[in-house]
Amino acid sequence: MPNEKVLSEKKAVVAALTEKMKNASSGILVDYKGITVDEDTKLRAELRKNGVDYSVVKNTFLRFAADELGYSELDEHLNGTTALALGMEDPIAPTKFLCDFAAKKEKDGIFTVKGGFMEGKFVSADEIKKISKLGSKNTLVATVLGTMNAPIAAFARVINAIAEKQGAPAAAETTAE
Repeated sequence: MPNEKVLSEKKAVVAALTEKMKNASSGILVDYKGITVDEDTKLRAELRKNGVDYSVVKNTFLRFAADELGYSELDEHLNGTTALALGMEDPIAPTKFLCDFAAKKEKDGIFTVKGGFMEGKFVSADEIKKISKLGSKNTLVATVLGTMNAPIAAFARVINAIAEKQGAPAAAETTAE
């Protein structure tokens, strides 16, 4: 049985991990077995550059943190080598980079996506792969806003064309005066 000091240190690690997971918009579990140190270093640098917190975690610590946050579905994936990538701002960023990296390693049977969570819900490995094909959060927001703006812009052009046809000056000309 561990002494009180060791136990309190472990509880502090679990508490810190729980807080990080709670503040993250998404988290992806991967089995990193089989990648080289050079590949891992490049992957970490790319993830860090894109606002993703990536670290190797003990399955036991992660199980306690996940259970506390209500992600008990992750328990079955917490075996073997496990790394956790947390998307702090963009929930899609970790899925893109990790799925792209895993796809390159798929034929070798190394570095696989196990599962994860997004916006408070469990997400399976297959769902993560589908999500990874989406654009970034900023791209998706821009697409939605562009879609919402298109009818308004078209309406404004129609009104302007009607006004010009009836002999009124164009909108650009009236603002210049």
